[in-house]
Formats: sequence, C-alpha cells, structure tokens
Amino acid sequence: MLLTSPFLIVVYTLFLRSPPPLPDVDLEAWWGPGEETKQDTSVRTFEVQFSASMIQDLKNRLKNHRKWTPPLENIGFQYGFNNKQLDSWVAYWAERYNFQERESFFNKFPQFKTNIQGLDIHIIRVRPEVAAGVEIIPMLFLHTWPGSVREFYEALPHLTATSEDRDFAIEAIVPSWPGYGFSDAPARPGLGTAEMAVILRNLMHRLGFKKFYLQGGDIIGISLATLFPQEVLGFHSNVGASASTSAILLNLIGAGMPSFVVESHLADRMYPLSSTFGFLLEESGYVHLQATKPDTLGIAISDSPVGLLSYILEKFSTWTKNEYKYLPDGGLDNHWSRDQLLDNLMCYWATSSFTTSVRVYAEIFSKRQIGLQLDEIPTPVPTWIIQAKNELIFQPWRILRRKFPNLVAANAIDDGGHFLAFQLPKVFSEDVLKAVAAFRKLESEKNEL
Repeated sequence: MLLTSPFLIVVYTLFLRSPPPLPDVDLEAWWGPGEETKQDTSVRTFEVQFSASMIQDLKNRLKNHRKWTPPLENIGFQYGFNNKQLDSWVAYWAERYNFQERESFFNKFPQFKTNIQGLDIHIIRVRPEVAAGVEIIPMLFLHTWPGSVREFYEALPHLTATSEDRDFAIEAIVPSWPGYGFSDAPARPGLGTAEMAVILRNLMHRLGFKKFYLQGGDIIGISLATLFPQEVLGFHSNVGASASTSAILLNLIGAGMPSFVVESHLADRMYPLSSTFGFLLEESGYVHLQATKPDTLGIAISDSPVGLLSYILEKFSTWTKNEYKYLPDGGLDNHWSRDQLLDNLMCYWATSSFTTSVRVYAEIFSKRQIGLQLDEIPTPVPTWIIQAKNELIFQPWRILRRKFPNLVAANAIDDGGHFLAFQLPKVFSEDVLKAVAAFRKLESEKNEL
C-alpha cells in the first residue's frame, strides 16, 4: 500500500506498523585476544591498586605540561574547559590528591573479577545483612560515559540499607563496562550495546542470578531489558528514552500541538524544538568524533592527564546544568569535591582505558548495530523512570510508553542532571527503592491471579 498523505503515514507509524522481532544474538561470542580458550569461571577477589610508578609518571606529566593558550576574555565554559581553571585542578591532582587514601576509599566495598566470554569483568558487590523474613534481591547497576563505578559510591549505603518498612533489601552488583575502568576491553570490533548486554546478563548468571532487577542511566540498560525481558524483573532508569521512528514522529507532532504529547508543566523540557535541538547540536560534537575516530582522540587524551581532565570535566559541567557553561569555573565545585571528580578520572587514567571506553560509540552507530532495530522493539519489562530537571533528553509518558508499554512511573523531578546517582545519591536511591517496591507489588498481584 502506498502511503500518499502525511495523515496515513502518521496512522501507519503509530498504530499499524508491527515491531521487528527480537534479533538473534550470540550468547557465547568470544571477545578476548586470540582464539577461544577454556574459560575460567571462578569469581576472584580484586582490589584497586595505584602503583608507585603510575603515580610518579602521572605527577611528572601534570607538572611538566606546556603553557596553556589563554582563554578569550569574559568567557566561561562556552568554548570548553576554561584554561584559567586548569592551574588549580592540576596542582590539586599532583600535590593534594592523596593516592593512598583514595586507593583505600575505592576498596571500601567488596570487589571481584570474573571472566565472561574472554574478558575479565570487574564488579563491586555489596550484600546487606538482613533480619529473618527480609528477602535479599539482586539488582544490577550500570554506570555511564564519561562516568564509572565511582558514580555509585555515595549511593550504595542508601541502596543496600535495610528498613523496617521494607520486606526486601538490595544486593547491589556494579560492574565496570567492558573496556571501562578495571574491566578488560574487547580485542576485536563488534562489541556494541547488544553484545555488552549479553556480557552483563551472563555476568549475572555467573553470580547465580537467573532473574534480577536492573538500573541503568544509559543505552546499555535499555538494550539489556529489551533483549532479555524474561530475566529482568524490573527496570529503573534515569535516562529512559527511545529513538524509535514513532518517538521521533510524536516529538515533531508535539512541536505544533504540545498538549497532545506532554503535560503543560513539563512542555518547556521539550519545546520549542529550536531550543532542544540547538542544545543537542551544540553538545553532541563528541558523539560524532567518538563514533568515527575514537582511536585518534584516544591517543591525545590517553597521553595527557590534563587533556583527560579538561575533556571529561567539561562534560560534568554542562551535563549537570547547561547554564554552568556561563560560569568561569563551570560550576564543578557546586556538587562535588575535587577528590570525587578526580576519583572518576583515575578510573580512566590508572587503567589507560579512555580509548577503549570511547570505542563503544563507533559500535553503537555501526550499520550492524543500527540494523538490530532495538529502539523499535517494545520491552514488556515493568519500567520506572526518574527524569532529572537537567537531563540531556526528556521524553514524556506518551512517548515513553511506545518503548516501555508497562511503564509504572515517569517521575519528573526539579533538580539533578545526567550523573544523578553521583550528584543526588539519596534522591536517586530513594527513587530506586520505591521502584523496586512497586515492581514487587506488581509481581505479587500477578502471581495471585
């Protein structure tokens, strides 16, 4: 049938078109170096270690940098990281950042490694002690880029706490993504979001969890919930979004009829489109660079700790609140201590994993990954989304339900940015616990039918 009018195109896209089937994914693909070998299935204890040679090399690089190019007059972070701020950051990292103390801080939670499909995957695993009658439930927490497992350190005590008001407590499993931080990177191309989802699902199986809850602030969590809906008991996301054809179409329709798409008090998070698209265009240059030439960028950033600092912390500034780009210091001291932000940088510098971390963008935007059409496939997993005021993307209930038909809640809050667990750990944790309670109630009601 030829679609000859815009009305028919809208009707077909929103109501008549069938979603594609779930793609076949290789659950045992080998990502380690060389030919597949016998896999070590043990789960080994692990501790973060900052070697003396690495620390000395880092300090030398920090202290022997070239003179900065002066920033333009009367400028904040509009052109990127303001060079006038670099001296204090570099001096702090080289002279005041206590490497031994921070190493101990990193090791405050139990950590392990286990080999999944040829890659040693690093995990933090916090299991609470509970009273009789309290069920311990597993929940997988996924970090973001340019974040790391460090995002969850302040939230973990809240997430794993027990309460007389709850009949459950969360056992938190927090892995470093493959190629990030303390996890191995793939030896060959092709490890995109679907393949990462497989590795993380297999990781949970290795730990003894055939079914589990999931929290994710990035596309990896959405991919995992989409591919394994029978294994994910509930999905909590702080970046719930869909790039499906119907989502894009509804977004465009709402530009002319906002009330058709979004509640009036939230419309300014989406419209006018010139503002939201302008923001995304201004802030998404890194995506194109990392999706096309990640290794070239990686050579420069991996060789310079000052480059790493300025590249990543500029994202922490703007992605926390766009208006921070007009401040001389980028607003970086408004939410975190310097130790906190430098801890996150150490996850990249100490492991030399910046290059392998940004390669995932090349995989996400490959023809093969796009051809899987995961955005077009609804997931029936019960889903709860918290929407920070300053998150990069906002989608309302009407759009989100296209991807998440069992959307339990879309909780728009008036604070927070992209790194929500890191910025507002208590708010984040309380929302996760509310979501899990709602998921369990739904499951109980379902079982009673």
